[in-house]
Amino acid sequence: MGEIRTTCPYCGVGCGVLAAADGTLRGDPEHPANRGRLCSKGTTLGETLDQPGRLLHPEVDGKCASWEVALDEVAEGFRKALAEHGPQGTALYVSGQLLTEDYYAANKLAKGFLGTGNIDSNSRLCMASAVAGHRRAFGEDLVPGIYEDLELADLVVLVGSNLAWCHPVLFQRLQAARAARPSMRLVVIDPRRTTSCEGADLHLPIAPGGDVALFNILLRHLHVRGFRSEAPGLDTALAAADGETGLDPALLATFLDWFATTPRTVTLFSQGANQSSAGTDKANAIINCHLLTGRIGQPGAGPFSITGQPNAMGGREVGALSNMLAGHLDWDRPAEAEALRGYWQTPNLAAGPGLKALDLFRAAGEGRIGALWVMATNPAVSLPDAGRIREALRRTPCLVASDCTRESDTVDLARIRLPALGWGEKDGTVTNSERVISRQRAFRPALGEARPDWWAIAQVAARLGWGDAFAWAGPSAIFREHAALTGLARPAARAFDISGLADLSDAEYAAMPPTRWPVVRRGEQGGRLSPPARFVPTPYRPPANAPSPAYPLVLLTGRLRDQWHTMTRTGSVPRLMAHSPEPAAAIHPADAAGLADGSLARIESPWGEATLRLRHDPGLARGGIFVPMHWTSRFAPSARINASVNPAVDPISGQPELKHTPVRLLPAPMAWHGFLLARRSLGADLADWTALIPVGAALWRHELAGTEPPAEAFARLRALVEEPEAAWVLLEDPAAGLHRAALLRDGRLLACLFLAPDPAALPRRDWLIFLFAEAAIGSAARRALLAGALAEGPAPSPTLCVCHGVTEAVICASIARGANTPALVGEATRAGTGCGSCRPEIAALLTKTPVPEPA
Repeated sequence: MGEIRTTCPYCGVGCGVLAAADGTLRGDPEHPANRGRLCSKGTTLGETLDQPGRLLHPEVDGKCASWEVALDEVAEGFRKALAEHGPQGTALYVSGQLLTEDYYAANKLAKGFLGTGNIDSNSRLCMASAVAGHRRAFGEDLVPGIYEDLELADLVVLVGSNLAWCHPVLFQRLQAARAARPSMRLVVIDPRRTTSCEGADLHLPIAPGGDVALFNILLRHLHVRGFRSEAPGLDTALAAADGETGLDPALLATFLDWFATTPRTVTLFSQGANQSSAGTDKANAIINCHLLTGRIGQPGAGPFSITGQPNAMGGREVGALSNMLAGHLDWDRPAEAEALRGYWQTPNLAAGPGLKALDLFRAAGEGRIGALWVMATNPAVSLPDAGRIREALRRTPCLVASDCTRESDTVDLARIRLPALGWGEKDGTVTNSERVISRQRAFRPALGEARPDWWAIAQVAARLGWGDAFAWAGPSAIFREHAALTGLARPAARAFDISGLADLSDAEYAAMPPTRWPVVRRGEQGGRLSPPARFVPTPYRPPANAPSPAYPLVLLTGRLRDQWHTMTRTGSVPRLMAHSPEPAAAIHPADAAGLADGSLARIESPWGEATLRLRHDPGLARGGIFVPMHWTSRFAPSARINASVNPAVDPISGQPELKHTPVRLLPAPMAWHGFLLARRSLGADLADWTALIPVGAALWRHELAGTEPPAEAFARLRALVEEPEAAWVLLEDPAAGLHRAALLRDGRLLACLFLAPDPAALPRRDWLIFLFAEAAIGSAARRALLAGALAEGPAPSPTLCVCHGVTEAVICASIARGANTPALVGEATRAGTGCGSCRPEIAALLTKTPVPEPA
C-alpha cells in the first residue's frame, strides 16, 4: 500500500498528512490547511505509532477480559445508574481527539437515549468561551473567517495565542505573508513575551485578565473615530465599555491607531482569552470591535477563534457539549428539540442542558453520578483542582475509560478499560478551525483488540435495548446520518448545514476531499461567512480570585512547543522531549524571592501545590508565573500543576480560569539533587522529586532530588540498576556531598548516577548521554565521567531544531560565519526549514551571537 491521505491528530489547524503503513510520513502539499508543512509534533507522528503502553485488551477490575464481558459490565453499570439515580446519574466526558463519527454516536447515546444532557467535552477547557461568544453575537457557533485571511490581512492581532508554538504551521503561513509584504503588521497581546513576539511589530504585555478592558477601550476609541453600525445593541455595549489596562499609554495609543486605520485586520484569539472567568466577554469584546468596523466575513478581516484540538469543531457540530444539541439545534427553540426527537425516533431526548465539566465532576464527587464514561482524554490531570477531580473519579461506582493508551492517570483509576483505535487505525472525519472537514484514514491495522469508539458505543446501546438506532455498518453511515440531521427544518436558519453531503456513497465518503462547510447542495463548498450579528455588552470584571498578601503572584498555565496535552502521545518521543525536558516554572527574576535560576521551588495555591524547576525569564511580566500544563504522574508526579489551579469558571461558558490563579512561591529544600541515566525506565517514583525523560531508543534520564541523607539515597539508587557481571566505578566525597558512580560491563556504560548538594554542582547531561552510544568507553572517558567534565573538546549542545536535529551550537557557529538572517541559517544548517517553530528562537540567537562584519 502506498501513501494514504489523512489528517494530523494534534491541534486545530488540521494539517493534511501523507502516511505509509511503515510510519513514514510527510505533509500533504494538496491540503489547504498546511500545503505540505508539518510542525515538530506532526513530523514525529511516525515515532508515536508503536509506543509501549498501548491498551490492547479490555480490562475489568484490573484483569484482562473479553469484549463481551467488558461491554456487558459497561451496560450493567449504566443500567444500575439509571435505576438508582435516573438519567442525571449517568454521564460521558469526551474529547476533541475523537472523530466526528465517534462524537456523534456518544452524543446520540447520552442526549437521545440515556436521556441526559450530561455529556461534556474537554473542549470545555479549550473553546467553550469562544462558542458562547459566537452564539451571543451570531446566534450560532461559527467562525466567520478562513486561514487565507491571515495572509491577506494588513494587521494581525494575536490575543492570548502563542501561535509560533501552539499552531506553528499557521504561524509560518503568517510569517511567509509578512516576508512577502513587509508593510503587514503583527501585534501580540500577551502577559508573556513569547516566541510569537520575536519579529512582532508591537507587544502589549497586558496583565492577566485585562483583555476585556483593552477591547472596551478600543470600542470607545473606534466610535470616537467615527465608526458606526446598524447592528442592534451598540449603545448598550458602548455604555458598558469600561476598564483600565495598565498598559504603557504610548503602546496603547499605537495599537488603537493601527486598528482604527487598518481595514484588513484579523484578530486571532485562543486559550489565553478563552481560559478565563470572563472568557465569553473577551470573545464578545473582540467581536464588538470587528462588528463596529464592519470587519467580519471580509477578505483579510474578522475575529478568528483558533481551536486547540484536532476535532474541537466537530464535537461542537454534533452537540457534544452539555449545553448544545446536535447540528447546532437549541433546546430554547422547542420545535428544534421536537425535530431532533423525531429524527432519532426516541422518547428519551434529554429535557435540557446537562452539567458542564467541573459541575459534572463535582456531582461525581458528591456521589450523584453512578456511571461515567471517559473517552480519549485525561481529566485526572487536565482539569483544575485536579486532586478533587481524582477523588471524584475514585468515587464513581462505574468508571469506564476508552483510550488507546494504558499510560494515563485517568485510565489508572477506571474500573473498566476499553482499548480504542489509535491514530493511523481510525477512520472518519475531523473539522478544523476554518470549518474544513477532512478525512482521517486508516493506514495500519488495529493493534491487539482495539476497536472504534463508535462501535463500542453502539454495542453498549444495543445491550441497553436501543440497537436499532445504532445499527451502523461503518463510519460512512454515521456521517450520512449526521449530515442529514443538519438539514432538518428549523424555525431559524443556521449557517452550519452539510446536508449536501448526506447522500455520499461509501466510495465517495472514502475519497472525500477537504471540504469547508456550509455544504447545502452537493458540489458546493463554504467560504467566508457574514452572519447577522449583534453587539453584546461586556462590562469589565476582574478575575475571579485576586492575588492577596498570602498569595501575591498570578499563575498562568499553558503549552510547550513540542508537547501535546498530557503527554500520552508525545511524552515518550525523545526528540520531542529534547527542547524542554524538565517541568519548569518561569518567573521574572525580580519576583524569584532570591531563589536561584535552576533551583527547585514549590508553587502553592489554596487548592494545591506543585514543585518545579525555577527558570528566570525577564520576558514575563512582573507578578506572574508561567507553568506548562503537560506533566503527569507518569513523568513528574510532583509537577502536576493543575492540582493547584483554581476551579473558578466563566458564568456563561463554564470554562475554567486557567490563566489566573493566586499563588505563592516557596523554596523546596532538598538534602541532595541528582540524576540517573539508565538503559531502562525506572519510573517516576524514585525520590521526593522526580522527572522522567526519554533521551533515546533505550536510554532514560531521571532527574532527582530528595530529603533523605545523600549517602543512603546514593546506595538505594545504585541498587535499582545493578546488573550481573557489571561493576561500579565510584567517586565519593561525603564531606562535600558529592557522589558519582558509573556502572559498566565490558567497557559499555550501563548507567551513571550523580548526586550533589546543589543542582548547579551537577555536570551537564548532554555529553554523558553521548557516552551511552559507545560500544566501550576508554579510561579517559571514565576519568572525565567521574570528574563530571570533559577533559577536552566542547560539550554537546542542546537541540533547538527538532525537525532536523540541529543543535544550538551549530546554529551559533553558522551565525558566527556570517549567516545573519533566519533564512541564511536555514540554508547553512537546515534549522527552521521544517515546521519553522524554532525560527523565533533562531531570531533570538541572532540578536545575541556576534556576526562578523563584511570583508
